[in-house]
Amino acid sequence: MTEGTILKLAVCVIFIIPFLVAMGLSPLSIRVAGKIGAIDLPKDDRRMHDKPVPRFGGMSIFFAVSITILLIQYVFMPGLKARYGYPEEPVDKLTGVLVGGVLTYLIGVYDDLKNMRPIVKFTCQLAAAAITFFLGVRIPAIKLLGLHFAGESFGPMLVSFLVTILWLSGITNTINLIDGMDGLAAGVTAISSVCIGYSAYIQGYYTVTFIMIALAGAAVGFLPFNFFPARTFMGDSGALFLGFILASGSILDPAKVATVVAVSVPVLVLGVPIFDILFAILRRVRVGRSIFSADKGHLHHQLGRMGIGQRRAVLMIYGISGVMGIAAVILTRKLFMEAGFLFLIALLFIFIFVWDWNKKTKK
Repeated sequence: MTEGTILKLAVCVIFIIPFLVAMGLSPLSIRVAGKIGAIDLPKDDRRMHDKPVPRFGGMSIFFAVSITILLIQYVFMPGLKARYGYPEEPVDKLTGVLVGGVLTYLIGVYDDLKNMRPIVKFTCQLAAAAITFFLGVRIPAIKLLGLHFAGESFGPMLVSFLVTILWLSGITNTINLIDGMDGLAAGVTAISSVCIGYSAYIQGYYTVTFIMIALAGAAVGFLPFNFFPARTFMGDSGALFLGFILASGSILDPAKVATVVAVSVPVLVLGVPIFDILFAILRRVRVGRSIFSADKGHLHHQLGRMGIGQRRAVLMIYGISGVMGIAAVILTRKLFMEAGFLFLIALLFIFIFVWDWNKKTKK
């Protein structure tokens, strides 16, 4: 078989493994949630469900992705390297991705069980991101700033550290904060992962491709249990884990191209949740509330108040995310005008849904 055929088969297998593991473990996670008391109660009007739902589905996603990353690191990439030679693939950095992912998952598990204070949870996430940085997963400051140094002095390293920590914690919490409707976080993550993975594939970054496809497989495998009406929620453990793997995997190997381009692809793909969170921060600052506080002003809440319903609202957000993802893929082909046009279309839809045209809360 040709190299291209082998790679495509590897992509299929790497999707199927976490898909089956996540689908197989989701019923078990529902039973575990009942035993440990990880149940989401409809205790306030911010929640979209009206009955108790288990919220430990992140367990199935965690094991599905973690097992597949280990297979990528010790089976798939060594085999491809021995056969075709990919000496520049950052396989060694997968340890950093997995360690950071495990720590972030454990933070989420504790929060699901004990309800951590937001500032404490965020501080723990920063610590996990810092550990990941020192294990080699980072955004290189030299290319980011367009500067050229002989080696990594303290200045560029510090900038790289700060930018990487901001990226990892920002994307991690972005996925967590959009997890407000049945199937929303899992679906958006799946769409984003496929788009980033395909962008990496056409540029020859196969380790990034494999991680993104594994993440998509786990999210899709979990989705039948999470789509409306949800039988289980992924909880903070699942949402934080998805966000962290998405954030760290997308920057595994930005050194082959300009870092600004490498980072702009996942930013475009995640345009919907990123803009939703930016609007939320501005909204809370404007009324003098903490940016960590919860409210009902997110995009999915706005769509719910319009009477669209959960299924249609989630599918609409999937559609906008898909447009953003296609724009990101087109960007990697250097079709800047076409990518910009699609990006503006997606922004227009977000603006239409988020803006309060009557200057008052919709009822």
